[in-house]
Amino acid sequence: MAQNLMQAEQAVRKALPPALANSCHVASIDRQCITLAVPAAAHATRLRQLMPTLLRALNASGWNLTQIEIRVQARLAAYAPEAPPREVQPLDGPALDCFHELRQSVAPGPLADAIGRLLVHHGAVKR
Repeated sequence: MAQNLMQAEQAVRKALPPALANSCHVASIDRQCITLAVPAAAHATRLRQLMPTLLRALNASGWNLTQIEIRVQARLAAYAPEAPPREVQPLDGPALDCFHELRQSVAPGPLADAIGRLLVHHGAVKR
């Protein structure tokens, strides 16, 4: 039984976006219904939107399911893993040169201002 739940949880995590997959847990499987537990209503709403896709993915992985139930369990929030740190790669010289050229060719306005802020942020242009 526990092995079944763990296998189902792996299949669920493969089918969901990473941010949602890390906070979603398989609570039970009863006949053709799987019950998923999430820490907040926002997670449940997103999961409901993905339900048809998730059901198709689970059935394609060999699970014979017709229904998904979602339960909000606030206590799961205490055990939620921390979000992984963002991996930021700074723009290199050629990329900054391209943005500089783009800024020169764009008419003054919000887009030109945004490109200017990007260049300032990456140290390519002094304020």
